[in-house]
Amino acid sequence: MGQNVFYAVEENDCLSRQCCGPLRPFNIHILDNFGQEVISITRPLKCMSCFFPCCLQELEVQAPPGNTVGYVIQQWHPLSPKFIVANEHNEPVLKIHGPFCGWSCLPDVDFEIVTMDEVSKIGKISKQWTGLLREAFTDADNFGIQFPMDLDVRMKAVMIGACFLIDFMFFETTN
Repeated sequence: MGQNVFYAVEENDCLSRQCCGPLRPFNIHILDNFGQEVISITRPLKCMSCFFPCCLQELEVQAPPGNTVGYVIQQWHPLSPKFIVANEHNEPVLKIHGPFCGWSCLPDVDFEIVTMDEVSKIGKISKQWTGLLREAFTDADNFGIQFPMDLDVRMKAVMIGACFLIDFMFFETTN
């Protein structure tokens, strides 16, 4: 309904941002409207190469901080982005499938959230097109996340983490 629910703050140093760009490790703190941290997202440093499956990206989500609720783990695929959403025990719960061409500069780019058997689509993470000027001259992005209302609240927190990982991997520039 257009209300701010959370604020995201990245904890990082200038050297990591300048030297590693979108590949940098990060800690993102999700704060509520009272400034209390409710979710913590941690991404370790890993080089990114689609040709070497040993360089796959991942992140851990804690909610509240100190209590791991899940992980987002990239799966190797030569043509399209794929991720596993796992619970706190690192057991797969959901999958995320990106488009063949995730670097589109036209309409919304959707990453489908599907069940483990890949039969049912239950939601999506969308990078929303904001217009030519904003897309060309800023690094600001808008994302939308859709999931069932009855999805476990811990998995909802992990979906927020997945959104940040997708943004860093596919929509951040290296400059």
